[in-house]
Parts: sequence; C-alpha cells; structure tokens
Amino acid sequence: MIKKEEVFKIGLFAKPHGIKGELSLITNSDVFDDTDDPYVVCDIDGILVPFFIEDYRYKSDSVVLVKLEYVDNEDAAREFVNREVFYPLNAVEDSDLVGDMTWDSFIGYMVTDERLGELGNITDVDDSTINVLFQVKYEGEDILFPAVEDLITDVDHENKRLTVSLPEGLLDL
Repeated sequence: MIKKEEVFKIGLFAKPHGIKGELSLITNSDVFDDTDDPYVVCDIDGILVPFFIEDYRYKSDSVVLVKLEYVDNEDAAREFVNREVFYPLNAVEDSDLVGDMTWDSFIGYMVTDERLGELGNITDVDDSTINVLFQVKYEGEDILFPAVEDLITDVDHENKRLTVSLPEGLLDL
C-alpha cells in the first residue's frame, strides 16, 4: 500500500486529449525523463493507486500529454479529470529533493522575506542551469533568487508559505 509520505504532488490531470485515452497533465516537473518505467499515483476514493505510463509527450512547458496503461478511450480518461497527480519519492534522485519535496513542489507558495515582507507567489522554478532558481512576481516584475536551503528559514506546507532571508541587495540586481 502506498502512503502519502512516500509520494509528492507533481500536478493535476486537466482533461482528456483526443479519443484514445490521453490526458493533459498540468505540471512543471520533468520526473518522467529520469526513469525507464514511469508511473504516477492518484488518490482514488482515499486510496493511493499507481498507474503506469504507456507513453507521454510534452505539449508545452507546463502540459504533458500522458497515456496511462488500460485507459484507452475518452470516457475512461474522463475519470481522471481534476485528480491530483503524485510521483513516488523513491523514484527521484536525492539531489533533486528538498527534504521530501522537489523544488517544483514549491510552485504556488507565497514567499515572505524576513526583511522585505511578502514578495509574491512562486510562479516557476528554473532548473536549466546548475543553480536552481525560484521565480516570483514582485512589484510587477519577475524576479529570480536561488532555491537553496540556506536561504529558507521556515516552510509552512499547510498554508503554502515559504519564509526566506535573502541577502541584502539581491533583488536590486
């Protein structure tokens, strides 16, 4: 039996795509690229159930078209609409995790700096370089700052809040 603490949320199934059972998965995660036999987990009536991925392809930066095994038509795919999608923690490299979460898991969290106050919600995570960056819309501008544990002073997962202590002048760059 899969336990809630063994998975982390990677997105949400939005709607069926076409008539062959494909689903649009809204996500900012690229976890499928790191494994040969990917699967996702969905909460079905309070039970976490794994579903193996037959095929997937990227439609955009935030939408992956996913074909689950044994989901072969639009009606079967509709059963997954608006379901949260989870991924097993043990299938992700430790270097990509922060505690029990990936950096992508913080998208949507409100960021508060200890000195400046509320900055805004994390809108994206840039992991295209060796330094992972959080993107936040602050005073109408997109700002980036390092996603490093040393800058994080508090995390409130229940209220989706992240408190940071950014070095003075970092936002002025």
